[in-house]
Amino acid sequence: MLVLVAPGQGAQTPGFLTSWLELPGAADRVAAWSDAIGLDLAHYGTQADADAIRDTSVAQPLLVAAGILSAAALGDITPGAVAGHSVGEITAASFSGVLDDTAALTLVRKRGLAMADAAAITETGMSALLGGDPEVSVAHLEKLGLTPANVNGAGQIVAAGTLEQLAVLNEDKPEGVRKVVPLKVAGAFHTHHMAPAVEALAKAAADLTPGDPTVTYVSNKDGKTVATGAEVLERLVGQVANPVRWDLCMETFKELGATAFIEVCPGGTLVGLAKRALPGVKTLALKTPDDLDAARELIAEHGA
Repeated sequence: MLVLVAPGQGAQTPGFLTSWLELPGAADRVAAWSDAIGLDLAHYGTQADADAIRDTSVAQPLLVAAGILSAAALGDITPGAVAGHSVGEITAASFSGVLDDTAALTLVRKRGLAMADAAAITETGMSALLGGDPEVSVAHLEKLGLTPANVNGAGQIVAAGTLEQLAVLNEDKPEGVRKVVPLKVAGAFHTHHMAPAVEALAKAAADLTPGDPTVTYVSNKDGKTVATGAEVLERLVGQVANPVRWDLCMETFKELGATAFIEVCPGGTLVGLAKRALPGVKTLALKTPDDLDAARELIAEHGA
């Protein structure tokens, strides 16, 4: 059983969309999305520097566009389950038929702008904790006033809060944590700092008419599967200010009988977690179109 997943913010790197735009029809498709949302996705995906694509309002639509484009290059496939990490949940909503491509890009553009506005209120950020016991780490973060915003499994938790709080964390790591790594994001996502964005996103979602998922959709909120498009949208809105439980998503993949795991462009982060948390499951990250043949072989082997 194949699981198709989409990465979240921080996975982007300068120029990562360049090779994908060389595929037949890709440039025209991205140009149409750019016109629809008022953002030059091709420019940001090929020419912009790291600082420019770190901007939340740019990074989020860029990631969703890359995910949809790379998944489409796999051909007509039906995975056993889909999921996305944070903003990747909107990409997964496209995979599952909850939103069409333009609706997904329109929603994520509004999400990115709303979260950028919320992030501008206070200087905040996120840092990954590598190693350590999750219970010990969570208790330590709460003592420092930080939020365990991403509980990713495989020994990784992402802390979020003010820059001052994160500076204290860097000097006062939880017991057993090997390293604290600042992430390339512009705010404390999935925390109370994002509360102002929830209302804006709710208004944007109210304008959409979602379909029900045509494949199993696994939610970041609690790792549970979601059967209706309306509930998918409701969870997408609330998730902006609540922690991502990717650990529970991976538990659900295991329960569903996952045997293969493909992460769409710009893949790598979620595959790394899956290799540690889902032993025996074959994994593949779509980084460039050169990975497509191997991905198609994996899909053929696992019946999607």
